[in-house]
Amino acid sequence: MCFLACLLIGQIYSQEELQLTSKDSIVKSSWVLGVGINIVDDTATPFGREFLSMKETWNMVPYPSRISIGRFTKSGIGLEAIGTYNKYKVGKIIDGSINTAPREYYAIDGKISYDVNKLVGETAWFDPYVHVGAGYSSIGGVGRSTFNAGFGFNTWFNDKWGLNFNTMGKWGIPKGATKQLQHAAGVVYRFGIEKELSKKGMEKLALIAAIEKEKQRVQDSIADANRAAEAAALADRLAREREQAELAAAEKARLEALQQKKDALQQAIDDLGYVYFNFDSSTLNGKSKEILDALTVLLQNAPEAEIQVSSYTDSRGPAEYNKWLSEQRVKRTTDYLVGKGIAPNRLQSEGFGETHLLNECDDKTYCPESQHKLNRRSSFEVIRF
Repeated sequence: MCFLACLLIGQIYSQEELQLTSKDSIVKSSWVLGVGINIVDDTATPFGREFLSMKETWNMVPYPSRISIGRFTKSGIGLEAIGTYNKYKVGKIIDGSINTAPREYYAIDGKISYDVNKLVGETAWFDPYVHVGAGYSSIGGVGRSTFNAGFGFNTWFNDKWGLNFNTMGKWGIPKGATKQLQHAAGVVYRFGIEKELSKKGMEKLALIAAIEKEKQRVQDSIADANRAAEAAALADRLAREREQAELAAAEKARLEALQQKKDALQQAIDDLGYVYFNFDSSTLNGKSKEILDALTVLLQNAPEAEIQVSSYTDSRGPAEYNKWLSEQRVKRTTDYLVGKGIAPNRLQSEGFGETHLLNECDDKTYCPESQHKLNRRSSFEVIRF
């Protein structure tokens, strides 16, 4: 019964090839850096009737005015430090009356947040949270400590980049100090990321293990059933093997000779070296064309050979752009060979972006240009002969 169930589940997941992917894991902890704008409503009545009177009560500046840095943990608890700047304009309602002189607003706040997904279920793209904290605000040169509370959410485009929106009520701790609402929106960037399997991913992993276990059980049962038949067929098999041995020996000799030719051609290609590219370019320079001209001669002398052309970039720049750039480089390389008379069906090609670096020059390691250059290449491998 388990075997049939596993087969059914395998058919259901056949479109996904039932394997773990990046979608099956989520960010569990990270640092988050945010930059954006803030809006201060200092009507002295947070969430009162003036809350939506934006023209009369909301204060903001037309440039980035908020920066934050925070650490968010597996438990759902986050610690964040925030710095903001704003201006109270003349004519705005401040402390329940019309503001008669411009005033500058500075604030430093610290908050503790809790990820609501811990209660309602995890998602990879939407992170709502509630938070409390304290801070210090200076309004027109008059400072006051505040107790803060509010809510917000992050929406993520990928593991690193997203948007943040939040609202925070700020109550002055000294008696008679003003109350404020502070809204914020901005871009957030995650780093120091630690990922784990999501609930769905863990369920899929368990399912994969169950299917593999059942497959192994079936294979073991088949092996046991086949042992008796194999024993009876042993004599006949040995006779056929002796007959086939001579054919196999002849075929082996033929293949070895073919392999030697293939190896010799590959060595000759390797001796030519890689085709290198300038930074952020797919243009073939004179040296590269000399190598491709020599490769053309080798391929013309071995018309039965087919090769794989692979192109790469160094690690600098976004991975998606580097993937596209490597595809341009491999196209330029193969187009040149075709232009020299090599049949297109003898060339297979693929751009690998910044993967398969030849040295340690990844995104986390400083390297001089001479080291990065080694990774900007097209290489050639004999795949059929």
